[in-house]
Amino acid sequence: QAQLVESGGGLVQPGGSLRLSCAVSGSFFNIYPWGWYRQTPGKQRELVASITSGGNTRTADSVKGRFTVSRDNAKNTVYLQMNSLKPEDTARYFCNTELSRPVYPWGQGTQVTVSS
Repeated sequence: QAQLVESGGGLVQPGGSLRLSCAVSGSFFNIYPWGWYRQTPGKQRELVASITSGGNTRTADSVKGRFTVSRDNAKNTVYLQMNSLKPEDTARYFCNTELSRPVYPWGQGTQVTVSS
């Protein structure tokens, strides 16, 4: 059954770090580009980082130089390393394929709260 399970969120002080994980259950993980998205109440989900099947990465300007996306094809897992966190990074973070339409049903996400 296709499923996404995000984990690793929590409460962190400004300047701190977190590493998010996205465990993917389903077929063809290796061939898809994957993205990390975030959403705050009342706003649309936005793409913050993505990684292609070949390992090329992109990050949004708002997180450039602070967030790094990676993938482990052997473990069907996508990661988001978040450093130098800011209060404006507070959001619920989700992963899914980075395509015109997501391939998987959205997971529950993982909440990241940056606050002193």
